[in-house]
Amino acid sequence: MTTATTSGPVRRHGLDALRAAALGLGIVLHSLIPFAPGALWLVTDSQTSEAVGAPLVLIHLFRMVLFMMLAGYFGRMVLHRRGAGAYLRDRTLRILMPLVAFWPVAVLSLGILAGVNVELRGVEAPAMVTTDVSSPLLAFTPGQLWFLLVLMECVLITVAVRAVARRVVGPDRVSRLSGRAGALLASPFGVVLAAAPYLAGLLVQGHTAGGIVEPFTVLPEVAPLVTYLGAFLVGWFLHGHTAALPRLGATWPAHLVAAVALSAAVLLGSAALPLWAAAVLTAVAGWTWTYGLVGLCSRHLTRERPAVRYLADASYWMYLLHLPLLVGIEIVLADLTWPIPVKLAVTWVGSGVVLLLSYDLLVRDTWLGRWLNGRRHPRALRRQAVPAG
Repeated sequence: MTTATTSGPVRRHGLDALRAAALGLGIVLHSLIPFAPGALWLVTDSQTSEAVGAPLVLIHLFRMVLFMMLAGYFGRMVLHRRGAGAYLRDRTLRILMPLVAFWPVAVLSLGILAGVNVELRGVEAPAMVTTDVSSPLLAFTPGQLWFLLVLMECVLITVAVRAVARRVVGPDRVSRLSGRAGALLASPFGVVLAAAPYLAGLLVQGHTAGGIVEPFTVLPEVAPLVTYLGAFLVGWFLHGHTAALPRLGATWPAHLVAAVALSAAVLLGSAALPLWAAAVLTAVAGWTWTYGLVGLCSRHLTRERPAVRYLADASYWMYLLHLPLLVGIEIVLADLTWPIPVKLAVTWVGSGVVLLLSYDLLVRDTWLGRWLNGRRHPRALRRQAVPAG
């Protein structure tokens, strides 16, 4: 992603890499769940371990608020460079349309794979989440692509409120207010303010186990919408203050130290706390991770690294298609007595090779690459010229 300056576009390499890492952590998360005892999942492995619970909790703490915060930051950047209309068209093309187009392969196929798992292994069918909605539209589940739907909701709400505010109080004042909000969020105690919507979402939800529970239908749900709209707006306002990233870059060690301490408290004691206290711990822990990682990457990943840039470009495609592939591999490995680390290594290497090869061969320099990434890029595996006969 680039931002316009007086000297030309400048790419935020650190934030690009961090956004890709947030998507990558989603793949890691889904690869770990089969090994969690008692997890409600498409495939349950014969080898389970309580140790899997800690990374699952940690990833859930911050991954999606980090992603939504970066979406808000980049969103305001694009809107100010291209205009509101172009921004909405771009997000419709690259967020809403992939949700619809990839749903049959990425989500619908999971039901088929779950049936294959039951038939091949002779296990019980996984428990299904039921809803009391009668409309077929509301019974439609976005599956693991739910974040695209929530992100589109955040985009529409933010652009609509911005348009009304600009008409009521004027563009200049809206811009000044955004800058002041960004300055406040980048202040030493701004992380607490950023955590407020996350806290509200957990309180509305009524529990903190597993963080914010994703919506299971296309019907908007209060807890995820409040949490992730808040995260989106934090990124939006931080972009409005030019000194925000340098401030976070100066304080990233303190934020990450706090994140480790608060995460340890979540892991060790949040279950015994009253809801409000557990929610405070969870929300602030998630946002200290977010601020710390944003500060670290914006300060130290300032130049382009070709391998990191390539993975950042590939991450969207990889996330869209990773889950059917993971589930297929998990079915093959589930009844083997191999140690969990070996199974994870096979899963990660196997899925990584397939996803990266398919990206390079089918997406990167094709119309799919232009659709998902905004432009075509040269392939890493160059087509070899055929020698003349």
